[in-house]
Amino acid sequence: MMKLALLATLIASAAAFAPAPAVKTTTTTALSVAAAENPLKNELGAQAPLGFFDPLGAVADGNKENFDRLRWVELKHGRVAMLAVVGYLVTYAGVRFPGAEDIPSGFAALDNLPDMVWAQMIATWTMMEAANQDQYKAPWGMNQNSLDESPAEFQGDFRNGAIDFNWDTLSDESKWRKRGVELNNGRAAQMGILALMVHEKMGNLGDILPGFLAHN
Repeated sequence: MMKLALLATLIASAAAFAPAPAVKTTTTTALSVAAAENPLKNELGAQAPLGFFDPLGAVADGNKENFDRLRWVELKHGRVAMLAVVGYLVTYAGVRFPGAEDIPSGFAALDNLPDMVWAQMIATWTMMEAANQDQYKAPWGMNQNSLDESPAEFQGDFRNGAIDFNWDTLSDESKWRKRGVELNNGRAAQMGILALMVHEKMGNLGDILPGFLAHN
């Protein structure tokens, strides 16, 4: 009787930790079906290896206008992050503008920047924000100018009829691929700058950066 009781206890304990494949399969299948039926499943950004990946259901309703807004937000954050990674690594390597040789890199720079440098930085950010937008809809999309209809092909296309880099000579396939490359590089940069900041705060940044980058 004692052995039977022990055996039953062991079986019950094992069953408590057993997976529930039916529930998991149903949930996974439901998500897969929802993704397959979403009209946005072939939009830019739905790329290998994840494909159309929307676990939070941000665009589950298939609203194209909302999707385009979110895509532009992601693209802009990616562009800023790419600049941030380059700037972080350049200053970490010791490169400085004349007169700024004594300013440290990383978070320590924030407490060592003169007030005039802060003013210059804010002015620079403002000018960059004003310049890097669709000038045919400027300022900031308010449509208060006399320019013609915007030639921009997508949100984030800021050529404004000036700098083109032969974009108009590319095929639609090449344009799609290049936009995907920029989007993926921006995604990687967002993770990269976050990792750099986290490891700096952890105090082990020197362990993950190349040895030739001398921390200043």
